[in-house]
Amino acid sequence: MDASSRVSPLRQRMIEDMRMRKLSEKTQSHYLRWVQRFAAYLGRSPDTATVEELRRYQLHLVDSGTSPVSLNATITGLKFFFEVTLDRGDLMAKMQPVRVPRTLPVVLSREEAARLIAAVAAGIDKRVSMHTLRHSFATHLLEQKVDIRVIQVLLGHKKLDTTALYAQVATDLLREVISPLEHTVPA
Repeated sequence: MDASSRVSPLRQRMIEDMRMRKLSEKTQSHYLRWVQRFAAYLGRSPDTATVEELRRYQLHLVDSGTSPVSLNATITGLKFFFEVTLDRGDLMAKMQPVRVPRTLPVVLSREEAARLIAAVAAGIDKRVSMHTLRHSFATHLLEQKVDIRVIQVLLGHKKLDTTALYAQVATDLLREVISPLEHTVPA
């Protein structure tokens, strides 16, 4: 018995729908996992779910401490399943994405970044990760007055809004701003 004969027709259809849309392998895997978890919660095939059962599942996820990012990702996977695979988008009426709080990234000073690169556990008191170096890199470029669109390309951001977040932590740049009114000559 090969692997394809063990896959339910519903799961196979969802896989085909994802392949048709050229979703990445990782995305496909996540979507399948989220539908599988919903089916386990439901105790039966997910194509038999009602609007109210989907609503209760979202409440279950919230009550069990699921993060806003994971909750929205789950909703996205279920939305694909119900809207695309089943053509029953109406069932998602009560499933609403939640607002993800936006936090400013931790940014290391140039000296802290150099110390981190030069030596491990570097005497930095801030809570940092390797991703912090990325935030620091972007912020330092902004402070050097590199055009924000160039930084956007370097970081691979699709939206300028994502890159613009660094303007809020580029304190050196903000201190240098001089009001245009200070250069006006009284008449």
